[in-house]
Amino acid sequence: MVKLPRILVAAPASGHGKTTLATGLMAALARRGLAVSGHKVGPDYIDPGYHALATGRPGRNLDPHLVGESLVVPLLQHGSRGADVAVVEGAMGLFDGQIGGAGFASTAHIATLTRTPVVLVVDISHASRSIGAVVHGMRTFQPGLTIAGVVLNKAGSPRHAAEAATAVEAMGVPVLGILHRDDHVSAPSRHLGLVPAAERAQAAAALESLAERVAEHVDLDAVLELADGAPDLDAQPWNPAAHVRPATNDSPVVAVAAGRVFTFRYAETTELLEAAGCTIATFDPAHDPHLPPGTRGLYLGGGFPEVHAAALSANTSLRADLREAVLDGVPTVAECAGLLYLCRSVDGHPMVGALDAEAVLTPRLTLAYRRPVLGPDQLLGEAGTSTTAHEFHRTTVTPVHGERPVWSVDGMPAGFGGPTLSASYLHVHWAGHPDQAQRFADAVHAGSAHQRAPGPPPSLSVTPMLDVALTDPLRHHGDVEAGDGLLDFAVNVSHLPRPGWLEDALHAGVAASTRYPDASEAHEAVARRHGRDRTDVLLTAGAAEAFVLVARARPWRHPVVVHPQFTEPDVALRAAGHEVGHVLCRPEDGFTLDPALVPDDADLVVVGNPTNPTGRLHSADVLRSLMRPGRVVVVDEAFMDFVPGESETLTSEHSPGLVVIRSLTKLWSMPGIRAGYVVGDPAVVAELSAQQPPWSVGGPALAAVVAASGPDALAEQAQRARRAVRERRILVDGLAELGVEVTGSAAPFVLARLGRGTHAWLRTVGIAVRRADTFPGLDGTWARLAVREPTATRQLLTTLRSKDTWS
Repeated sequence: MVKLPRILVAAPASGHGKTTLATGLMAALARRGLAVSGHKVGPDYIDPGYHALATGRPGRNLDPHLVGESLVVPLLQHGSRGADVAVVEGAMGLFDGQIGGAGFASTAHIATLTRTPVVLVVDISHASRSIGAVVHGMRTFQPGLTIAGVVLNKAGSPRHAAEAATAVEAMGVPVLGILHRDDHVSAPSRHLGLVPAAERAQAAAALESLAERVAEHVDLDAVLELADGAPDLDAQPWNPAAHVRPATNDSPVVAVAAGRVFTFRYAETTELLEAAGCTIATFDPAHDPHLPPGTRGLYLGGGFPEVHAAALSANTSLRADLREAVLDGVPTVAECAGLLYLCRSVDGHPMVGALDAEAVLTPRLTLAYRRPVLGPDQLLGEAGTSTTAHEFHRTTVTPVHGERPVWSVDGMPAGFGGPTLSASYLHVHWAGHPDQAQRFADAVHAGSAHQRAPGPPPSLSVTPMLDVALTDPLRHHGDVEAGDGLLDFAVNVSHLPRPGWLEDALHAGVAASTRYPDASEAHEAVARRHGRDRTDVLLTAGAAEAFVLVARARPWRHPVVVHPQFTEPDVALRAAGHEVGHVLCRPEDGFTLDPALVPDDADLVVVGNPTNPTGRLHSADVLRSLMRPGRVVVVDEAFMDFVPGESETLTSEHSPGLVVIRSLTKLWSMPGIRAGYVVGDPAVVAELSAQQPPWSVGGPALAAVVAASGPDALAEQAQRARRAVRERRILVDGLAELGVEVTGSAAPFVLARLGRGTHAWLRTVGIAVRRADTFPGLDGTWARLAVREPTATRQLLTTLRSKDTWS
């Protein structure tokens, strides 16, 4: 009989605060100087990461499906060796287990197997006295289960808490503590559950705060008294050395993926491999350039490679090293994240390429217990050997060519297998199946050390970009920064596919290109859209041509460009022989334009609205105030169609000397189709037209202009603009959470002060952003970030979160 003080934290359902309370209790008890052992009911990997952070000991899992009922208590004792108290965190609702299994593998099942008193945490935010009935029902539902105390969570006020506490204590269950809504005791969540502790830059500080709150509001002495009253356990602790044997006298290296990406593996996995005579050497696939020296086996566990895909993809030397090792027959076990990493790509990001398969992120979560059977004889066992496992992922893997499956699940093939490879979505707890650990260790002992590949093959390389002063900074554009294998936040073109009606128009334009293009229909379409006369409109090959026409239209005496601004107007004016003046908007003023800074004698003023790269949307009144007799004001509205309702546009303004330049390439995802136009003062438009060569705008571009000016386009534009606002909000909020200064933007990009060197650092981890020091008025602390879909934005934010310092 072995005495082990212990409690189990459970709840009526998910979302009541089990992880918050359990982790907070572990941390608070550890702060008292106690050795605390943390455990989790079920196969979950994320919560044990927090438990390890709170206790300084490995987090452990207790799951009868994965290891069998008989091993639950021995594993609890093994994980608790030397501990003063064990805290077990439940899963889902107290009685929720396998569907159709009558509560098998539930929290109540574990509490019964281990005879552990239960502390129930209950969210009372939507009830008060009724909580007494909830606790009464939970207490009496299953005989033999001890609910020893209750912690009330999310109380709204002292009166609210007192009402609920009185009702609970009337049921004969003591209330051990009350956490209020404003106590800020919570852990962040993400698409697969809680954020792994290894990904939280401030995790330790957050945990310290959580420990203080729990210690303040929960009676720790009462909790310890309940734990001390747990019955003695009649079992021998699990011992990995009793289940495997060393194959030889040497100690071959098994390289185990770790770091921020590969955070999920059972502690017993490496303990078994060490007991089998292997030496464990961890490596970080996001940063380490090569596998550990002497690698003879590979274990790639679980994690979130889809979140860190850019960083994994950018590490080309390690990808090449791993591919060579796997294809050379180094024994390899890859579970879930490891499977994705070995594929050719994950959501378009190049990966190791050892498996001829593609992985993509999907909206659907796959979460299930499995009972797979091994296929043909292979690395982990003989054909027909059954096991127990679980799946937990939001991706799918599609083989490009036929591959030999490692498992059969419900009669369907699963994963990729062979004499030296086992790669699948299935997570197996080797404590329940030590024969698999033994087979793997035997293969490692029998193999030879991997010889490092000489370097990444050309197909896996990422084009480098020299981060030094450019010969002509004004000619630098975001497309130069994007490259194969990089997550692109540098190019500010919409990431959405082109609508069908636009594709049809482009195809029709190509089909009609057997004759010289006729721009009359496109001119009429633009004029009709903006309520202008035909003479107020000029079609151009994108906004860039319009700036060239402006530069050549007159012998400008004092042209001025408002900066920071798209640099092509400067380039065009200088190429035409003009000396260009600058008016600088300052970051401390939010890049607002002060019209008084524009020289009175300026005969040409060029300003963006919203401005590239700041995203600043100037008011129409401010821009109108720039107008003077004899002055031409050019407003670049290349991104105005991303602004809902096109507020502040001047396209319908009839004023002498005013012209507005528009581009269709950004919103409609067609930078290769040079389509744009000018609307404004017909006299100025005529001057521009005189500088334009014949047939400047090709047939496909003219067809696109007509299509993008119709009612279908206007409706689609409104939807895209609203979507851009939502997606920009995700980016802005995420940057703000990191403490990054971000300018207020109305465009499909934001200007962020990431700090010197961050632009180049991001490129080394696989993310391209637009450097901003090539814009007059900005320096290397700034970068322009395109608005992308939430999945890509989360990858960017997670990567930025990993940066140690902001300088």
